[in-house]
Amino acid sequence: MDLEAQIKLLIDNAPQDGITPQLITTIAPVLNAIASSLRHSQYYILQDMNQRWVMTTLSNRANPELEKCVIYAYPTLQDGRASIDAVSNPQVIAAPIPVTHVLFQLVALEPVDSIVFFETTGTNNNTVEVERSHLQELIARSLQQNYKRSPIPPDIA
Repeated sequence: MDLEAQIKLLIDNAPQDGITPQLITTIAPVLNAIASSLRHSQYYILQDMNQRWVMTTLSNRANPELEKCVIYAYPTLQDGRASIDAVSNPQVIAAPIPVTHVLFQLVALEPVDSIVFFETTGTNNNTVEVERSHLQELIARSLQQNYKRSPIPPDIA
């Protein structure tokens, strides 16, 4: 599925509250820009039986007190199934998720610091890390720019 179709699906599946679809439309260029820099249009995310994404806590080798929580995104089902988490836990599955949806979810995943996208099948040497804080910063800038372009009408009351 191409990126435009993914964004349309996000909008169509959003709560029709008058705000969320417009918000997705506003941040779509940010999602598209990051998604287009990645190699795949969908990735496989490890999930438990309740469809919660599997998180991995990484420690800094030089400073073990420094930790970050990541989610791995695999390019193929086979790569997801071959991961340590999937092999060691039969309750974990690898589910395909469109790349823009992965990025959109990252914004709200509070305990998660980043998503690590594996870009090459069969190896973990070629990765791209997208930090939640960076994505939130880009979205905030996009929202501010959009707000400046469409000021609140003076007769709103």
